[in-house]
Amino acid sequence: MIAIVTIAGQQFKVTEGQEIFVHQLEANEGDAVTFDHVSMVISAASTIVGMPSVSGALVSATVLGNQKGDKVIVFKKKRRKGYKKKNGHRQSFTKIKIDSITA
Repeated sequence: MIAIVTIAGQQFKVTEGQEIFVHQLEANEGDAVTFDHVSMVISAASTIVGMPSVSGALVSATVLGNQKGDKVIVFKKKRRKGYKKKNGHRQSFTKIKIDSITA
């Protein structure tokens, strides 16, 4: 079974048992989380499309941990002015494992 679910403002195509990185959630390692904004559910028998979401559909997952992504360098420069500014950013992510999809 495949589902398209909105997690922390982003849409993901998920299957059961899949591990994905999402923007940091307010949950600790080992916590169970559920997501109810499911846009589409695809099974072997049928496809259910929500307008805007499928009613009664849930995606449950387990939090595996929090970690940071790769550093992104932000560099600003104005030519002939002597202005240079270098800054970096590391986004925080949460790794989750999809346990079940119910429609």
